[in-house]
Amino acid sequence: MTAKHALIGLTKAAAAEYGAQGIRVNAIAPGTTRTELVETWFAANPGVEQLLHAASIQPRTAVPEEIARAALWLCSDQSSFVTGAVLPVDGGFTTL
Repeated sequence: MTAKHALIGLTKAAAAEYGAQGIRVNAIAPGTTRTELVETWFAANPGVEQLLHAASIQPRTAVPEEIARAALWLCSDQSSFVTGAVLPVDGGFTTL
């Protein structure tokens, strides 16, 4: 948890430091994402995926492409006025 708070602080500090130069700094906070490692974890711990789904607004596990699309949006001109933000891509998990 401390590392996450440090990363959030670093994101905001870097955005403030470099914003006048036109450099945007943002972070993505992904939720559980269906990777090989997570699939192995789910297989070794039956029921864990269902518990995670029960605690989320969107009761499913993200696929890597969903996280990638968020990153692509932050890199695009569509987010040109977004800086210092931490974008949760977690299906609403952190809003509960």
